[in-house]
Amino acid sequence: MVNKLHSFHWTAVYHKEFVAYTEDSSDVVVKHDINQHAYADDNQLHASCFPRDVARARQHLSECTADLVVWCAQRRLQLNVNKTEVLLVGSKHNLTKLSNEDISFTIGLETVQPSDVVRDLGVWLDSELSLRHHVTKIAASCFYQLRRLRQVRRRAGHEVTTRLVLALVISKLDYCNSLLAGLPTSPLNVLQKVQNAAARLICQLRPRDNVSCSLQRLHWLSIRSHVLYRQCILMYRINCGQAPQQLIRR
Repeated sequence: MVNKLHSFHWTAVYHKEFVAYTEDSSDVVVKHDINQHAYADDNQLHASCFPRDVARARQHLSECTADLVVWCAQRRLQLNVNKTEVLLVGSKHNLTKLSNEDISFTIGLETVQPSDVVRDLGVWLDSELSLRHHVTKIAASCFYQLRRLRQVRRRAGHEVTTRLVLALVISKLDYCNSLLAGLPTSPLNVLQKVQNAAARLICQLRPRDNVSCSLQRLHWLSIRSHVLYRQCILMYRINCGQAPQQLIRR
């Protein structure tokens, strides 16, 4: 269960000053025994429970959020309820058990209903963590950029086209792609089609031309291999103590 709060509408010149100003908000969260992740003005509250204990977890999150509203008011900040999102995460079977439960959250004077999909730092998360919505969004955005670049390919030349594809397409495929580990073949195949289309554009291949040699020439791993590669790097950093503390502690 995730309560995602976009809050603290405050203008600061530097993020460090803002974080220092709002750092003690974690004291409010710790008091309620709720897990918290904070990044700039994005504050996320996490609670896990069995399906039978959802009402209790919902109450704890609501009470914690109510105290955060008071905390904001005392510092002349305003928690933006309109950008607050709630996501219930679980298996399809467990989520079905909650069909008759009241899973709404009260924040201040507003009631927030859980969303099917929320965006977290550029990643679209759904209730079952299937990431299908995320894959669909990434593929649509990449194909849009490829259609635009195809119009200027001849004038741009090989080098400029390669740089544009890397910046506008491949960067989207690489962003947080370690989250794709363990996904079925079908969503990964969608992203592989994007990568193949990008290679064809750079190398000026026809739609049905084999793209394997072009991928090797560009030194691009396949989507599945690149996901595995990023996993290996992450595990290496965890083993060397260079990863975020949340991962090292676990």
